[in-house]
Amino acid sequence: MNTAALRSIYTVNLGIKKHERVLVFTDTLSGAEKTVEQESSRRELLRDLAILTAEIGKTYARKIIYHEFTATGSHGAEPPEDLWNIAFGSKSTTLLKRAGLLDALIRKALAGDGLNEAKAIISRHKKDAIEAVISLSNYSTSHTQFRSFLTDLCATRYASMPLFDISMLDGPMGTDWKALAKKTRAIAKIVNGAETLKVTTPNGSELTVSKKGRKALADTGILTRQGAFGNLPAGEVFFAPLEGSAQGTLILDWAPTRKLNNPVSLVIKDGLVQSISGDEPFASVLKAKLAERPENRNIAEFGIGTNDMAIRPDNILESEKILGTIHIALGDNSSFGGKVSTPFHQDFVFFKPTVTLTAKDKSRICLLKNGILSTL
Repeated sequence: MNTAALRSIYTVNLGIKKHERVLVFTDTLSGAEKTVEQESSRRELLRDLAILTAEIGKTYARKIIYHEFTATGSHGAEPPEDLWNIAFGSKSTTLLKRAGLLDALIRKALAGDGLNEAKAIISRHKKDAIEAVISLSNYSTSHTQFRSFLTDLCATRYASMPLFDISMLDGPMGTDWKALAKKTRAIAKIVNGAETLKVTTPNGSELTVSKKGRKALADTGILTRQGAFGNLPAGEVFFAPLEGSAQGTLILDWAPTRKLNNPVSLVIKDGLVQSISGDEPFASVLKAKLAERPENRNIAEFGIGTNDMAIRPDNILESEKILGTIHIALGDNSSFGGKVSTPFHQDFVFFKPTVTLTAKDKSRICLLKNGILSTL
């Protein structure tokens, strides 16, 4: 195992200082999850990796806190109360509970004045919050209030590593971080000159989204500034499309962790998935998930991969970072500039896309042509 990449999380990616406290956490299989033996083994390896990462961290930080909890079962779902207590401190969580806010936060049912009150409580006691987080849970915590409160209100540095696989240590985690950051920021600058984006793919996908009023962000893997947040492995430019703007059809050839036996077609109208079809079991799984809450049908994210060391198509954490791919996510976008809050966020990757950007003055740039960057 390449432990050098694990050490780099502390020294390069997060820039941990000796006096800081670092929270490392993972999730474990719940009784409700039905998994094949291979998946169960992968989850056990993820837990082992989290434990090793925490142990390595003792060389670099004053205090390493390791925690594990029963998996939520969904990307974007809020973690349980005990993790909130560890991350924010007992004063914040006690006050949130006393005000009747914590349970609603965890259910993603808090908005308006209640959400503002919760933010005010967290902000008053932000000095109690952890300085850095390494999230090695199977289910992503990226698109949660837990994460956004830590980074936006408490200036916590946050590395999100859902679905992480040991093979990534020798692959995309071995990238030249400085070069990756430069390239990713350059692409983000180009994307931020656009108001609309159109993507087409050889498999028949065609989607148009509006970026008006939204900022494209660069996920570079350099998380050393206060409040920095990103994936590890890193390497993408992403934004939340304007709600109601997405129009077209998406043809899925890949689920998050496997190639589909047959394509699944999603019809998109006014920013929402209107229908799902395809002779493939995953179509039924996705239909059921989108039926849980209407917000789950939202076109939440448009992303562009920038990591030339990423190659695996069968793990969405890595595949969405592959240089020259794009990914589209459904569900929650409230933590990165959107307005939809729901305990669900799922990305899908598309290969060999052609992406055309249209600016406010109607000028056009072809950013990607058949998966090849054409502007850098």
